[in-house]
Amino acid sequence: MTDPVLTITDASLSLDGNAGRVDILHDISLDVAGGETLGLVGPSGSGKSSLLMLMGGLEQATSGKITALGQDLTAMNEDQLARFRRDNMGVVFQSFHLIPTMTALENVATPLELAGARDAFDRAEAELQAVGLADRMDHYPSQMSGGEQQRVALARASAPRPRLLLADEPTGNLDETNGQAIMDLLFTLRDRHGATLIMVTHSGALARRCDRIVRLRDGRIDTGVVRAAE
Repeated sequence: MTDPVLTITDASLSLDGNAGRVDILHDISLDVAGGETLGLVGPSGSGKSSLLMLMGGLEQATSGKITALGQDLTAMNEDQLARFRRDNMGVVFQSFHLIPTMTALENVATPLELAGARDAFDRAEAELQAVGLADRMDHYPSQMSGGEQQRVALARASAPRPRLLLADEPTGNLDETNGQAIMDLLFTLRDRHGATLIMVTHSGALARRCDRIVRLRDGRIDTGVVRAAE
């Protein structure tokens, strides 16, 4: 394994809910190598998405330490985390999270503009072409199918050329045909930008394409890190 781009050390996560404090993750330790594709799998409620959120600084660990690209995420405030994600990470969610009042091109260009890229719209156009949406750039999310919206979300995540690409059930809301297309695009974008890809998935087909699998159960790593099936 090459030097890790992401290291989790004894990380736990607890959240306060209506019924009191809920312990979600327990003493997770994990290294992710540069250029690796890692699949997070396990039953519903096992903590997969919560672990991905910790990796992206979208949730703060209750205890432990998370280091990404040499930076301690657990020592950052919200503004610092937002800047770190903007400059280094792309995140793809199951439910797309596109801005409904913006066209596909504007959705993809927005993070580039926030990062100060002068060629934001040129790069956004190139990314939309790369995901097969050259003829849909001026369409709004409501005018696109679920598969097309997820392609826009992939283009938006990859346009800043992130070193870390995080995907939470990227095929979960799609039919089999669109799901397969999104799988292929994820790996194409990973290779195009040389990113490290970490994804949560219930899809056995998608998990088998990963270099390694981490299985979670009840907020703990279950069988450890195992090599994915060929």
